[in-house]
Amino acid sequence: MNSKHKQSELVRIARTAGIWYLTMAISGILGFLIFHSQVFDSEDAQKTLTNLIDLESLARTRLLLEFAIIVSQALTAVWFYRLFRDINEWAAWSVGIWGMVNSVAIMISAISMGSAIKIAHSSQSLDDKVILIELLSSLITNAWGVGGLFFGLWLIPLGYIITSTKRMPVWLGWTLIAGGIGYLISTTINYIGVESPLVSYLTIPATVGEFWMIGYLLIFGIRPANE
Repeated sequence: MNSKHKQSELVRIARTAGIWYLTMAISGILGFLIFHSQVFDSEDAQKTLTNLIDLESLARTRLLLEFAIIVSQALTAVWFYRLFRDINEWAAWSVGIWGMVNSVAIMISAISMGSAIKIAHSSQSLDDKVILIELLSSLITNAWGVGGLFFGLWLIPLGYIITSTKRMPVWLGWTLIAGGIGYLISTTINYIGVESPLVSYLTIPATVGEFWMIGYLLIFGIRPANE
């Protein structure tokens, strides 16, 4: 394969990765940031149970969006591996594996949501339902919480590939690395019980880097090796 044809193939793979990444971002925003709080209340299991019964269609939409997050995260990880394996195989494997682990973490959340919907419409006693819904809501919250570790981890080798090869803007790479470290720190702080409004600011570089990455993939793809 000549260099021109290989570059054209890499751009095609990059843009496909960008599509999957954009799908993950959109489904994440809709599912976790918009629909989730309308159904699940981690502080009130009784309210969550009522929502699961009275807003069943909304609850199932939330679950389907979780499926979309899982699938698009997994496919983004696979396409990033395809894109970067000939550039830095070790880092490409790291991106792929840690992206997949994050997808598995969100799968735990989806399993818990599906179980919660089924329990809400079961013939069990009200007290039993509330106890189980409380447990499953906690699993959902912590699947996303602990998953933040691997979401941070996959951004670091992704940023390293960019900064070390300059196949994309170097500052994009540094932003992704800062975002990955921010996720690791914020997740750790949250789980050692420290509460501070400043913690949420640690993940801002990740958000900036991700949307920058999506835009670059979709518009430009990836630079030639010697550019």
